[in-house]
Amino acid sequence: MRADKEQVTEILQHFPLFEGFEEAQVRELANYAQYQRAGKHSTIFREGSRADRIYFLIKGVVKIGTHSSDGREVIKHVLHPLALFGELSLAGEQERQDFAAAMNQDVELLCLKVTDIQNFMKSDHRLAIRILNFIGRRLQKAESRLESLLFKDARERIIEFLKESASKHGKRIGYEMLIKHSLTQQDIANITGTSRQTVTSVLNDLKKSNLIHFNRRSILIRDMGRLA
Repeated sequence: MRADKEQVTEILQHFPLFEGFEEAQVRELANYAQYQRAGKHSTIFREGSRADRIYFLIKGVVKIGTHSSDGREVIKHVLHPLALFGELSLAGEQERQDFAAAMNQDVELLCLKVTDIQNFMKSDHRLAIRILNFIGRRLQKAESRLESLLFKDARERIIEFLKESASKHGKRIGYEMLIKHSLTQQDIANITGTSRQTVTSVLNDLKKSNLIHFNRRSILIRDMGRLA
């Protein structure tokens, strides 16, 4: 379905990609935007599907990942509102190398055809530069994760994940950081390249040491400085 033009314009203006653009420019692009809703745990696009759209996350949490040769799920990114994904279609990707799926809540997003974004990029090169920078940051993050998998053990990777989550989405309460999340322990394992049993063991060990407290929906880090 096609969303209301004024509403879409307002939504797109909140995304960093369009910061500083004239409202009339964003409104023109909003003409082509389509609203999409995905139920929890449903797939937005699959590996091997046609890469002809770029997505803007409005509500909910989306995971981007792939599957190993033995069928195991590997989560590359967990995205929250105002995130952009499917961007490699702007860098020549013809078929999706990854999948995108809603996590444990409904997702709302806007999608734009690659051709429409490309036409906009031709009229204002600022967008082309921002997208190039965005893709560059994603690649740097992927390289950093690869280095972590190569040089850090499972415990270090899980603690690194906790610290990064706290930095991005945590709420400070005195010396403590509260992370509200929608991840299962299997999800954390898929993100950190470990097993669910290892995640359970490390989290329980950190809890016994009074470094964290956790339940199904949140993780409380007692003291970021002591978490190691």
